[in-house]
Amino acid sequence: MTLPQHLVPALDEVRVGDAVTVEGDEAHHAVVVRRLRVGERLLLADGRGRVATGEVAATAKRAFTVTVTAVDDQPEPRPSVTVVQALPKGDRGELAVEVLTEIGVARIVPWAATRSVAVWKGERAAKAHAKWQATAREAAKQARRSWHPEVLPLADTNEVAALVAGVDVAVVLHEDATEPLAALALPADGDLLVVVGPEGGLTDDEVSGFVAAGAVSVRLGAEVLRTSTAGVAAVAALLSRTPRWGGLTT
Repeated sequence: MTLPQHLVPALDEVRVGDAVTVEGDEAHHAVVVRRLRVGERLLLADGRGRVATGEVAATAKRAFTVTVTAVDDQPEPRPSVTVVQALPKGDRGELAVEVLTEIGVARIVPWAATRSVAVWKGERAAKAHAKWQATAREAAKQARRSWHPEVLPLADTNEVAALVAGVDVAVVLHEDATEPLAALALPADGDLLVVVGPEGGLTDDEVSGFVAAGAVSVRLGAEVLRTSTAGVAAVAALLSRTPRWGGLTT
């Protein structure tokens, strides 16, 4: 069974034999909720590629100490995938963040699309963004990721177009597109971006603007997926054709 992972602020200077103390909410959940015990083995990750394996040496209510037995540095997965996720209604935003994190995306960008039902403004925007970040953090630990994803601030359509222009391959999921996602040529390395529209669908101006910025409008299949699941289906289809998942680029 894979060892449980806990997130720590930094592991830059940690070496085998060092003692690392984890404090705060992270430790409280491990000790009080998960009932962590002395002698248990676990993983510590900084979310930037370094993972330490260790054994619990001591516990308190809001702290535990780990003796490091191994340190591993993992390269950042390539190609890198960014998903621009239009704001869904209800808790479907957290669902989208959770599954996108589990599947290995590098960045998640919340997007205020024209037809988005949900609206992030003021204090609500700060709380919603924090919730997406917390969801990504917990999902990354559950998935034992060495590189944790970024959840960027809320973007408008012009900012999304700028992101599209800055990557190697960008796709816009659109039910009326004629080109299938499977026909897209992919690089073995580089940066990929997927734009997922809202429940109400993309506007013609949004699609044409992203295509003008360099994106390709594609369809996944005959079925119309929910906004909270379309992204993970598209990313899985892309990654299956890259060396990350043992596939071959075309």
